[in-house]
Amino acid sequence: MPPLLEVEGLSKSFSGVPALIEGKFRLEAGTVHALCGGNGAGKSTFLKIVMGIHDRDSGTIRRNGHEVTFSNPSEALKNGIAIVEQELSPVPAMTVAENIYMGREPLRSLGRIDFATLNRQTQDLLDGFGFAIRATDLMMDLTVAQTQLVEIAKALSYDAEVIILDEPTSALGEAEAEHLFDAIATLKTRGKGLIYVSHRLSEIFSITDHYTVFRDGRFIQDGTTADISKEQLIQLIVGRPLNEEFVKENTPGKRVVLQVEGLRAQRGVHDLSFELREGEILGLFGLMGAGRTEVLDRLFGLSTETGGSILLNGQEARIKRPSDAIAAGIAYVTEDRKQTGLVLSSTVRDNLCLSSLGQLSRLGVMRARQEAAGAAGMIAELKIKAASDALEVANLSGGNQQKVVLGKWFMIAPKILLLDEPTRGVDVGAKREIYRVISDFARAGGAVIMVSSESDEILGMADRVIVLKDGVKAGELARDQLSAEELLHLAA
Repeated sequence: MPPLLEVEGLSKSFSGVPALIEGKFRLEAGTVHALCGGNGAGKSTFLKIVMGIHDRDSGTIRRNGHEVTFSNPSEALKNGIAIVEQELSPVPAMTVAENIYMGREPLRSLGRIDFATLNRQTQDLLDGFGFAIRATDLMMDLTVAQTQLVEIAKALSYDAEVIILDEPTSALGEAEAEHLFDAIATLKTRGKGLIYVSHRLSEIFSITDHYTVFRDGRFIQDGTTADISKEQLIQLIVGRPLNEEFVKENTPGKRVVLQVEGLRAQRGVHDLSFELREGEILGLFGLMGAGRTEVLDRLFGLSTETGGSILLNGQEARIKRPSDAIAAGIAYVTEDRKQTGLVLSSTVRDNLCLSSLGQLSRLGVMRARQEAAGAAGMIAELKIKAASDALEVANLSGGNQQKVVLGKWFMIAPKILLLDEPTRGVDVGAKREIYRVISDFARAGGAVIMVSSESDEILGMADRVIVLKDGVKAGELARDQLSAEELLHLAA
């Protein structure tokens, strides 16, 4: 029986620069196959060629043994290949049901949409995979994690034989991810083939059957996941041994720099009290909807205050808007760097200087020399890989984009750093570099509040963890009390 999908000798160059060289891949029915590689390895180019988004320069693609060529994603869908992309693209003002079945709505007489049937079949689809979302919810009212689940449900609704999942859990907590893994197990039993792209190595080893590694645009190796260790896979991805994933060299001090008492906000934060000390990395952990992001939004002045107090170095702080937080030395790296962290059409230099325009300008005119020097210093300090600071930030890898977001805030020398999913969609090598930056900031006396959906990340980096549930504190754990089991026990 031929494989569901077989690719050989796939190559693609952009403006004469190779992005993919002799890529190959084989997907069997009833299996999950991990496509592994760091940022810039060629994975995205490979997937876009398979989906008909990019033309290939050379190579063959076979579907069930027959050579195929797709000129757009619609043709790929008609041939049973669906993709859930990392970058979400919902229509915010439409319902979940309308987004999932857009252009495929059940119709009544005179071409009118049968909304009752539409909502019913959507709810059956969502319930069938354990996704706790209502078909009639507006997309604009959903969290990033819920939006991710809707995009996954949309791909599953096509009943495709080949399903590509590109970083599907990047916005999901561990409990929500389990619903996805259950859905994947169901799809395997139905004979589907899944291409799974993730930087979370724990997922690769828990749910995939086979792996293929790309590096620097080239096929490196494939095999059975059970036959390779985590350390061996990391070395294949990075091209060198990576002795330790986490970098943690900070030691918390005794001085309290932030004290929160009875904090409430218009959404997601009901009654929360905690302290943050200098040199400390404080983790916030919880399931989807627990209020983690909402806490950071409130501390940064992005949500309406309804009660409680915030003290900075013992003095009450009135943080009504982000400018108040910035003036108080608080910086915020949001969970969606492309939507709220960067101006994608602007250059690396412009993005790095966004938060420090006041210091780098005189009478409203930017001082070019200081701007260039500041950007160059941050590029060197954070090891941002960019051919030039004049390069559009959209052209950087995910890891380097995240470093630009961090650099933007370090330009104002903050005292407190709020991090929401700081390594989302970042490869294992870039993750380690970001951990180094976080650790160095705390070691120098800065204080960090870090939200992460990955328990391994919390266990590896946090000095202390507050577990949230329904906007309140469900528990607090010191570093010597931390375990994945205890985190999930409190969160659930």
